Amino acid sequence: MPWQEETCMSLRREFVSLTRSKTVSLSELCRRFNISRPTAYKWLNRAAEDTAERFEDRSRRPSTSPTRTSPEMELAVIHLRQQHNSWGGRKINRVLKERGHRHVPAPSTITHILHRHGLIQARTTGEGAVYHRFEHEAPNLLWQIDFKGYFQTQSGRCEPLTILDDHSRYNIILHAMKTTNTVPVKQALTDVFRQYGLPHRINADNGQPWGSPSARAHGVSQLTAWLIRLGIKISFSRPYHPQTNGKEERFHRTLKTEVLKGKYFTDLKQVQRAFDEWRVIYNHVRPHDALELEVPASRYQPSTRPYPEIIPDIEYSPDDKVVNVISNGEVRFKRRVLKVSNALTGLPIAFRQVHDQKNVYDLYFCHHSLGRVDLNQI
Repeated sequence: MPWQEETCMSLRREFVSLTRSKTVSLSELCRRFNISRPTAYKWLNRAAEDTAERFEDRSRRPSTSPTRTSPEMELAVIHLRQQHNSWGGRKINRVLKERGHRHVPAPSTITHILHRHGLIQARTTGEGAVYHRFEHEAPNLLWQIDFKGYFQTQSGRCEPLTILDDHSRYNIILHAMKTTNTVPVKQALTDVFRQYGLPHRINADNGQPWGSPSARAHGVSQLTAWLIRLGIKISFSRPYHPQTNGKEERFHRTLKTEVLKGKYFTDLKQVQRAFDEWRVIYNHVRPHDALELEVPASRYQPSTRPYPEIIPDIEYSPDDKVVNVISNGEVRFKRRVLKVSNALTGLPIAFRQVHDQKNVYDLYFCHHSLGRVDLNQI
């Protein structure tokens, strides 16, 4: 089948990029991108001939750049930095001018030169000395998901749905949605899972459609119940602490600055075109400070866990006491009635007795903990 017209450039580039990871077979990637093997080989061959011309906006760059920093000036910057390894762009700029150098680059340009040559380390700056950036050690161990705050288009409301891979900062999805309702979100995630595979864990906030801020332990929604059944671990940000999804929040600020600020869109299609164009730049072109100025695509690989078109039945350990959730999201166990979640109505949950504690049980839905219940207190 042909590529979708409005996103063919980004899809071709992304497909070629993902094939290089070797973690998923070419046949599996073809299935996820809904293309034939001949189509795949065609774009792999063209990418090998001239990747920039085929997949990047950089093809419109001029062949020469008179204002580009000369190799001699870069050597001068590097030499001065090696002599004074705590100096930043502003100090080096000033000293080079005082020494009579011509065409000294701006401090920001010098900073980029230092990054590119690996001469700026977090331990040499005050900020780096007190701030430790945490990230998971491999792609797909954690995806951060959230809706960026809505904005109005001429034809109505836009709710941008975004997913960021924690390790690589790769933007998995940037989708202009009309609502945050469960059905369209589930469809968008299904498309994502078919293309990229399943992550190990997803972190979301406590609001709909992900969960419930008033009942975090039992606040499983229909959407998170589906994710749990797929074998994905679900975690929630602390209430009123959006920094738990800090990389997502930072991504949203960048999205606002580079795409949305000062712009007005007529409809969701126009928004999506802008999103698709910028997503290619963000993932494949724009150097990322947190990645030592590498691009997210250089660190991302698709998941080896394919999306199951048929969800397997729920199974528990023989030692678990399994009870089906009845109407109103309740379960009856040992003559008690406990509220669990309306989203689990008709599904089995497990009571797993806590060792050496009579009538104390840990509750589970699949692998997901619903909390602990002490029947002695009920």
